[in-house]
Amino acid sequence: MTQITINPVTRIEGHAQVRITLDDAGGVESAHFNVVELRGFEKFLIGAAVEEAPRITPRICGICPTAHHIASAKACDQIFGAEPPATGRRLRELMMHGQFVHSHALHFFMLAAPDFLIGHEAPAAGRNLVGLVHKDPDLAKKAIEVRKFGQRLTEAIGGKPIHPSTAIPGGISAPLAEQKRVELLEMAQRALSIAQEGWSMARGILGETDLAFGAVDSAFVGLTDQGRYSITDGRAEVADTDGNAIGSFAGEDYLDYIEEYSESWSYLKFARLKSGQYYRVGPLARLNLVREMGTEGADAALDEYRETFGTFVQTTLAYNIARYVEFIASCERAVALLSDPAITGTDVRARVDGVAGTRGVGIIEAPRGTLIHDYTVDEDGFIQRCNLIVATCQNNWGMDRGVEDVARKVVQDGTLSEHAANRIEMVIRAYDPCISCATHAIGRMPMKIKVVRKKKD
Repeated sequence: MTQITINPVTRIEGHAQVRITLDDAGGVESAHFNVVELRGFEKFLIGAAVEEAPRITPRICGICPTAHHIASAKACDQIFGAEPPATGRRLRELMMHGQFVHSHALHFFMLAAPDFLIGHEAPAAGRNLVGLVHKDPDLAKKAIEVRKFGQRLTEAIGGKPIHPSTAIPGGISAPLAEQKRVELLEMAQRALSIAQEGWSMARGILGETDLAFGAVDSAFVGLTDQGRYSITDGRAEVADTDGNAIGSFAGEDYLDYIEEYSESWSYLKFARLKSGQYYRVGPLARLNLVREMGTEGADAALDEYRETFGTFVQTTLAYNIARYVEFIASCERAVALLSDPAITGTDVRARVDGVAGTRGVGIIEAPRGTLIHDYTVDEDGFIQRCNLIVATCQNNWGMDRGVEDVARKVVQDGTLSEHAANRIEMVIRAYDPCISCATHAIGRMPMKIKVVRKKKD
């Protein structure tokens, strides 16, 4: 058995491996994206009081805790029959835009950009954040600055920069102070300036050879608010592989459209449409499904994006550019929300009198894609059943098939060069997978790429 290992793969959130099986001639017979960690949070939550879920679930991940926090709180809203007041909803949305700014800036500038700005054929030792600092120190400083804004925004509304705790059944536990609003608005305006400045670079990072790598044709799922880009409200829209609308659903009806399944080569669950079609979520899906972003700069960027790729895009590496369009949108939306003094209103939570129902489903758009929290409780509000469907599980099929597409193109005579291995990693990185969200790690399992030669009979 011939085996090639990359240990560890760089610039992803969490640990996984790729296994490539060769035929007798040294060609690729099959390739799979493997995750070999145990998922546990769906079991950890059973028996807990449901109002504790918004404080427990952010611990799933240190990169995107706000997404779990808000999705969990929305599920609790349904269980307690408590509709957050307008200011509470706006604060939740603002906290989510802080999450998007932080996460998208991290991924684009620090995880994906080195492949494009330094070069995917550059030596690995220099194809990273340190290399980016040496190549363009001003860009690296601005990336750190804008990420800082995302964290400060999360801290101001969520109480902590990581694992926020203020989203509760019926709204938010504390209002935003006027002094903090003014401070954050100045930071938001600076972040928007940085995002706009970087668009001319971001929109042109893909070359012709990048357009076919990791190619898969899939359906797409994502929230829209009557055709407008939204990360906290609206219905989940579903489009088939040709971009035709085939349905939409509210969070509590997701089981009418989505089913989970498993494969023998991975502990990470998969998801597909009940019609049998495979789908993807995240920035590429959201831009395929919306009519408009709803903010001036992001709408202009969306128009340029569509001039390059079309109105319905299957190109996997275009995830990176779609993510940047969303980065601009979140900066703009943060400026708009913080520019309105009404955001400091004190009516931030609805009265909660007790359990009003036995099931609640929270659905939002996390940075990596659609996130669903589904809780069933007893009459006292203790969780009896929990199902979490995260974006990485929904993109698992796309990553798996993309890995095989690239492997067939880059494995030559049974060997995998360092440059070729990075091409495989680039496809995985495009999805910005969060293995931490999709699994619960026990021990340290770095990502490896293995090439296995099939034994002759």
